[in-house]
Amino acid sequence: MTVSLYQTGVSGLLAAQQQLATTGHNIANVNTDGYNRQRAEQNASLGLNNGSNYIGAGTYIQDITRLYDQFSHKEQLLTQSSLGNADSLQARLTQLDQVMSTSGNAVVGSLDKFYQALNGVADNPNDTGLRSIVINQANILSNDFNELTNNFDNMTNAVNGEIEQVANRISEISVELAKLNETIMYSQNPSQGGQPNDLLDKRDQLIGELSQFTRVTTIQDANNVMTVMIGQGTTLVAGITPMTLRVTAGDPDAQKTQLSLVSNNSSVAIKASTLGGSLGASFEFRDEHLTQTRTEIDRLAMAISFTLNDSQASGLDLNGLQGANIFTDINTTELQQGRVLVPASNTGTTQAQVTINDVSLLPTDEFEVRFDGTDFTLYNLTSGASENLGAPGAGVPAGTHTPTSPDYGFSFVETGVPVAGDTFTIIPTKDSAALMKTTLTDGNAIAASTAIAVTPSSNNVSEGKVEITNVINPVAAQGYNVTVDVYESAPGTFSYRVYDTATPPPAPTIAAGTYAPGASVLIDIPAGTPDFQIEISGDLVGSGTNARETFTLGDAFGVGNGNNAVVMAKTQEVGVTNGGRETFSKSLAVSTAVVGAKASNADLTADTAQALFTQAYNRNQATSGVNLDEEAANLMKFQQAYQAASQIISTANTLFDTILAAVR
Repeated sequence: MTVSLYQTGVSGLLAAQQQLATTGHNIANVNTDGYNRQRAEQNASLGLNNGSNYIGAGTYIQDITRLYDQFSHKEQLLTQSSLGNADSLQARLTQLDQVMSTSGNAVVGSLDKFYQALNGVADNPNDTGLRSIVINQANILSNDFNELTNNFDNMTNAVNGEIEQVANRISEISVELAKLNETIMYSQNPSQGGQPNDLLDKRDQLIGELSQFTRVTTIQDANNVMTVMIGQGTTLVAGITPMTLRVTAGDPDAQKTQLSLVSNNSSVAIKASTLGGSLGASFEFRDEHLTQTRTEIDRLAMAISFTLNDSQASGLDLNGLQGANIFTDINTTELQQGRVLVPASNTGTTQAQVTINDVSLLPTDEFEVRFDGTDFTLYNLTSGASENLGAPGAGVPAGTHTPTSPDYGFSFVETGVPVAGDTFTIIPTKDSAALMKTTLTDGNAIAASTAIAVTPSSNNVSEGKVEITNVINPVAAQGYNVTVDVYESAPGTFSYRVYDTATPPPAPTIAAGTYAPGASVLIDIPAGTPDFQIEISGDLVGSGTNARETFTLGDAFGVGNGNNAVVMAKTQEVGVTNGGRETFSKSLAVSTAVVGAKASNADLTADTAQALFTQAYNRNQATSGVNLDEEAANLMKFQQAYQAASQIISTANTLFDTILAAVR
């Protein structure tokens, strides 16, 4: 009996000791990240048979378990991944919003000042000082575009650097998880209970860190060995075998780095859009939001360059010469070739480039041209639309393929021999802002003067008019002296003649024809390869039957003529981009507003993600977290149990001594 009492006391003492140790371990790790509180599971020992009764044999600690709820933990991982994604995207979009608000506003200011200077030249075309100001403001404008795209480049490099750092850390986590799996597997004895709780905590902590970078899914086998998958089921850790992430240069765009999963000698590309977490946010920002904004700025720079160069080419400078380009020609060889990206997998000898035909039709979409062995096919990667461009060299001129339905405003020009399977990525606006330069250096070369003007006859009585709509060769147009007359040759029919003023009909006319009332007619002068174009519009009915309304076109050049500068200045208010619906300032304002809206939405999304994560974390901590008040109470309880068990042992010793004394 004494021995049984002694053993019971010892079992209680040892159990209380382990309870105290477990409680102390919890208290010591109250501030340890990833720690799950532990509990000593205490059970009663089997009683000893004594005649017809069972006498209690004390207690024992069956297991040290960690208080872990797999469902709340998985919820925490999911919300942590969402939070990492939202926070990263919010930070990047906020930075882009700041860039557009500062550098973008600088472009707006430079554009306004350029047009102010151009208006000054329109008012005083012979003032060389005002002309110099226009050149100076043009330089500032192109430099501001260059600076804006330089900011985009810096952001791209920063994102690429972050992607590489995160990929390296994920690879390190993969190796650590594999080692932990191996340690956990060999630290368990199948014949005994108990788990390596602290190792499991460490593994869960690494999984939690991993979930910040990417979406994580785990599967645990009977031996507590975990398989870890990222994204939409890509295996990162298979038991004790780790995989690593490798960052490779993009193909065909080297700046759009890509990820691949590497194991031994095999490598599998990972689709970035499936990753989630901060890593997925980095790819989303770089490939979607930043790319879209850059493309819009490139399109704006291209529209400004083309519009002003085209207006400049329609007039004459102070030396009577056709106006030279103010900004870089949008169809330089460098720009045309840069718009086509060629994958390394192509095996043909095709050299391709893209020529811009109409900037007002240019979208901000990306395209891909694929060769199937017979024809080239153009695919819009944004909308999914496609159209056949025909066989190699089928276009006019040879090698030129122009999209027709819908018209995207560019042509695909190719030379060489393609091979089936060859592809070409097309970015029609690529590098337009980065390579925008002010090529005009002499203020006297600003083509402020028109080459030719229309003078209506003082005898005209109708509201019809003749206008010069386009001047292709202003130097040649300056030499023309022609007359246009129009009369109602029959009810509902207007006849016109265009002829040399010095040799009127019956001498041969330059052009002649008819048009209907309320309509207009566009005439090339001369036909075929025109030097300029005129438009006749309105019901040009004279004061008598068959009376002709007459207009004279002649040389208008003069140092005091600023009419072409007026035309150039008016382009500030003309819709050019996005199908001719947006002016230059509006286009930039829309781009800035879109980025601002995205940044604002990202703020709300980040706040929501933080709230959801906090709720999931608190739910998990309610089960797994250490409560110091609770642990302090347990400490006192188990201390008293320890002291009570000591008294049992002391009592057993006293009884044993009494028995020994009785038999002496």
